[in-house]
Amino acid sequence: MKRWKVIVVMPAYNAAKTLERTYKDIPKGSFDEVLVVDDASYDNTPEVAKKLGLQVVVHKKNLGYGGNQKTCYKTALKKNADIVVMLHPDYQYDPKLLPFLVEPIRKGYFDVMLGSRIRSRKEALAGGMPVYKYVSNRVLTIIENICLGLNLSEYHTGYRAFSKGVLQLVPFTTFSNDFIFDTQILIAAHKKKFRIGEIAVPVKYFPEASSINFRRSVTYGIQTLWETMKYFIKA
Repeated sequence: MKRWKVIVVMPAYNAAKTLERTYKDIPKGSFDEVLVVDDASYDNTPEVAKKLGLQVVVHKKNLGYGGNQKTCYKTALKKNADIVVMLHPDYQYDPKLLPFLVEPIRKGYFDVMLGSRIRSRKEALAGGMPVYKYVSNRVLTIIENICLGLNLSEYHTGYRAFSKGVLQLVPFTTFSNDFIFDTQILIAAHKKKFRIGEIAVPVKYFPEASSINFRRSVTYGIQTLWETMKYFIKA
């Protein structure tokens, strides 16, 4: 049987306090390599990653969340990854569930897997998700499902896995360097008929966990609606 090479990529920005916990909770044997891409952090994230024996790429200047992901995926493809899992190193998403993201791709059921934070309203809010983020997530997801013809519980998670084929065929290097990259890559994968699945993943919001502020959230919401409408009009 073919052996699938799994590379975990961590787009990092000031994650020195949470990187070790995140890495150590990934089940051993569920991955082949871990790559940390540091987006010009002003803390000692690269040093922490190197101390853990992880491969590190450091941006000389901050490229943004989307720009960080581009480096993650390009580097993973150069390393001949068959499956690439993006896991934020801020310990917001549960690393122990990583095998459950990988296996549906390995078994051929899906090409993209998402770790959804929205199994229930009670769980999402109990995990610390701000009410305004929960409401905006629900509204955007309803619109996206209608326009894309899917039935996902959310599109905005930072815990996702891609098969090599998706990253080779989706032109992700042309997408935004900002947060809207997450929406663009999913819409592009859907356009190319890749299958998108999901599992429920509990999350934790706490001071060290990364989270965009209200103003950036509004901008992201408007951009998401625009990208979704563009797809719907052209479909």
